[in-house]
Amino acid sequence: MTIWRKTACRADLLAAAIACTVLGGTAQAQSQEEILNYMDADREAFLLRGAEAEGALTIYSAMIVDQALQPLTKAFMDKYPGIRVEYWRGDSEDIAQRVLTEMRAGNVVADVVEGTSVSVNLIKAGVSQKFDSPLLAEYPEAYRDPDHLWAATRISYYCIAYNTDEVSAEELPKTYDDLLDPKWKGQFAWRIGSESGTPLFITNLRTAWGEEKADEYLQKLAAQEVVNFGAGSARTLVDRVIAGEYLFALNIFCHHPLISKAQGAPVDSLELDPVVSTTATLLIPKNIRHPYAAALFTDFLLSTDGQKILLGADYFPAHPDVQPSDMLAPIVPATAEVSENFVRPEALVSNGEESDRIYQEYFR
Repeated sequence: MTIWRKTACRADLLAAAIACTVLGGTAQAQSQEEILNYMDADREAFLLRGAEAEGALTIYSAMIVDQALQPLTKAFMDKYPGIRVEYWRGDSEDIAQRVLTEMRAGNVVADVVEGTSVSVNLIKAGVSQKFDSPLLAEYPEAYRDPDHLWAATRISYYCIAYNTDEVSAEELPKTYDDLLDPKWKGQFAWRIGSESGTPLFITNLRTAWGEEKADEYLQKLAAQEVVNFGAGSARTLVDRVIAGEYLFALNIFCHHPLISKAQGAPVDSLELDPVVSTTATLLIPKNIRHPYAAALFTDFLLSTDGQKILLGADYFPAHPDVQPSDMLAPIVPATAEVSENFVRPEALVSNGEESDRIYQEYFR
């Protein structure tokens, strides 16, 4: 379900006028490339002057509204009260489709886009533009794009959700091979229709084990009659596990069961080696209306202040100096003493087509 918070509509004439903002007393026509890659010492002041002249910013994001988007945008507006922020929340696939539709119509509303697989899909479509930020140097190399087309915002770890009332600790599968036990036949569900669902589960095994071993295993797993769940989000599937409709949900965001467990629900997270992880990313489309504000918000989200807001929303911040909460720390692979298979955004998409073909062949 998508959520609107107003509709960002700015006249093209106003956007063009803002491109000629008076900076430092001299009228300077700044291209979007110059604005988004400005790295001089006065960067914040430079961006803020332009952003206040623009007066607005529109964000499309897959983050949960009340947990993350609202506090994030409020904190940004509190810091920069001259900029009005509007947002639209949707799944990554919906966001990508919406941006592409706007591009075709020549009416780009989104200034900043954020989600798990959205960036690479838009990069492949050729609708993104390069940007830079001094904050990028603070991030691990694995979380940076050498082409400067995306920036990591938050990390996701994927595991199995299980009903603790129905499955005892002694019965829990310890390895992927344990999922093949005949007693679990028909007791698993996984989410279809999302790159972070069935394709990512398959991509994890293909990239960690190699094609031959993964293919052999997936044929055996198909005999377990995994239920294809397409009735809602990953969060919805966890709720079905809590209700006892399924004993297990495969390839779920690890933090979702823990949040429900803390509220007293009969559910927990189970990590099998290797644990697959991805990063949500920020991207800036071409021909946006508010480039100064987009660059300023990029710095804010990548800063430790912005990342701490994600921490408070029970996300895993991508910034290495912002550690996960005590509740979530146990499922970080290094803490759980299981190996991590980090799938970079471009690998998520490049492997997705073949992984989906395997899914269609064995599980559809």
